[in-house]
Amino acid sequence: MTISQRAAAAGLSRDWENADGKPQRVADEVLEAILACLDTTAPEVPFLSADAGRAIELPDGVTGNAELLLDDGNRLALTIAADGTLPPVERVGYHRLHACGRDYTLAIAPRRCALPKRGWGVAVQVPSLRASSDSAFGDAGALVEAAASFARIGAQALAISPTHALFPADPTRFSPYSPSTRLFHNVLLADPALIGVPLPPARASALIDWPQAARERIAHLRTAFELASESALSAARAYRRQRGTALEAHARFDALHAALGGHGWQDWPAYHDPNGEAVIRFAAEHEREVAFYAFLQWLVDLGLATAQRTAKERMATGIVADLAVGMDAGGSHAWSARDELLTGLTVGAPPDPLGPDGQNWGITALDPFAMQRTGFRAFIETLRVALAHAGGIRIDHALGLERLWVIPAGESASEGAYLRMPGEHLRRIVAIEAQRADAVVIAEDLGTVPPGFRDTLAERCMLGMRVLPFERDAKGGFVPPADWDEAAVAMTGTHDTPTLAGWWKGRDIDWAEQLGRSGADRARRATERTALWKAMDKPGDPPAAPPVDAMIAHVASAPCPLAIVPLEDLLALEEQPNLPGTIDEHPNWRRRMDAPTPALLARRDVARRIALLNAERHA
Repeated sequence: MTISQRAAAAGLSRDWENADGKPQRVADEVLEAILACLDTTAPEVPFLSADAGRAIELPDGVTGNAELLLDDGNRLALTIAADGTLPPVERVGYHRLHACGRDYTLAIAPRRCALPKRGWGVAVQVPSLRASSDSAFGDAGALVEAAASFARIGAQALAISPTHALFPADPTRFSPYSPSTRLFHNVLLADPALIGVPLPPARASALIDWPQAARERIAHLRTAFELASESALSAARAYRRQRGTALEAHARFDALHAALGGHGWQDWPAYHDPNGEAVIRFAAEHEREVAFYAFLQWLVDLGLATAQRTAKERMATGIVADLAVGMDAGGSHAWSARDELLTGLTVGAPPDPLGPDGQNWGITALDPFAMQRTGFRAFIETLRVALAHAGGIRIDHALGLERLWVIPAGESASEGAYLRMPGEHLRRIVAIEAQRADAVVIAEDLGTVPPGFRDTLAERCMLGMRVLPFERDAKGGFVPPADWDEAAVAMTGTHDTPTLAGWWKGRDIDWAEQLGRSGADRARRATERTALWKAMDKPGDPPAAPPVDAMIAHVASAPCPLAIVPLEDLLALEEQPNLPGTIDEHPNWRRRMDAPTPALLARRDVARRIALLNAERHA
């Protein structure tokens, strides 16, 4: 087979189009490097999926009679039609099919995901929140208070930053989008006040000092572990048993990392095997430490459950969890189940308007071939963890359900290729798990999107994202919100875009000039301000002060079922939470709000914007 044939067989795209529609071709050496990292072994039990109430397509050559064992224990005798299809099955879930002497897993998905009630929501970075009793960063307790506050003012949804597990022993790695694993949560978000052991007050600061704050928080959490009541410890032990071997492995990883340091498991030669004698001996000798990290997982889970319960007292949707694309190759998931992940490859994005130089996120992701070999076990569990205490999920970089831009380790983002993912299966699994959790689905569809992808999401009622700065026509003018499609959420911005006030005043251009980036054009921004001002049907010249109220009202007028406003825009702040393409140059994921959430929402200008949202979205 030629290199092109081998690449095609593995699902690698040799030819693709960039964001400008220009054809691109991947070099032979890049394809070879990627192919060397892929194990394309077929699954022993093939995975099939279909939609409820529709004929089920079977692989070629499967004929005769079939038996379907439903997930509720009932059996159905079925006859395979002459066209190779099974009759429709209505029951949503994961079933077992026996046909033509072979067994298959058959996933039956709802045709459409649930849509949210018309309304508005707010997006927050959990660590940025302040609670009434201040601490060095926002945690589950601050989220509970924020959920109650936003519910009282009429919000229907509270979209939060990812709560995935990070690296408590290495607090310099605090990006929520580079987790150790997505199967557990960030223990630094645990609030011991929920079990009657409040944290001591911490000095308030505008920026989070993560190394110092994390060390102090872990010390306080150790105290809470020692002081916890027997009922709390009993509940934590029950949670530990429920989560089983997965939690045991993760708690052992965190304990090992605390003891051995390093970037991750690759730096522990004697402990590479999570089931080896060395790890078992370590866990036995450090049982108290392992129990501590398992306890923290229970405590943060308790906090997230409390936040969603509080939100749902008045909100239709409540918490919208955020699902990152992948995880750190040195983290817990890669250590305990490395055969589930892409090895030797990182994922990112080719050059596009959001990242002109391309993006290498430095993380790995679930291997599409491994997912099929395991019946998509890890993907299903990941969704269940994210949706356990949420009424919605935002899938970051949803294009990753269809294809991933994979890059050989150590190479730049431009030296990658698209790897096809089992998108139809993945979308159906998302729909199954969303129905199981009674949750809505938001699929982040920004950047380089292939033709038809948004239509595919819309057919499944997976809502895309229509973000004000990106909604332009072919000439660069702003598309009126009335013309934004309904199969999406309307947004003023995201954590990666300038805030409304920052964009209007050119704060992103200030940063670009400071970092020596190309494309910082103040004259063009002035033209864009005028274009947006006219698009909002405002007379005269645009004002110097950011017209935040008008921009929020503009977005809120879209026919989308849900409008989401980042808290930074509700407060008319100029700085954004994250500046893509930077690590230390910009204080990513470190900014704090300057007051507890109830006090912020009571401010006159903020109350005015809330009134605008309620008037527009609840009309």
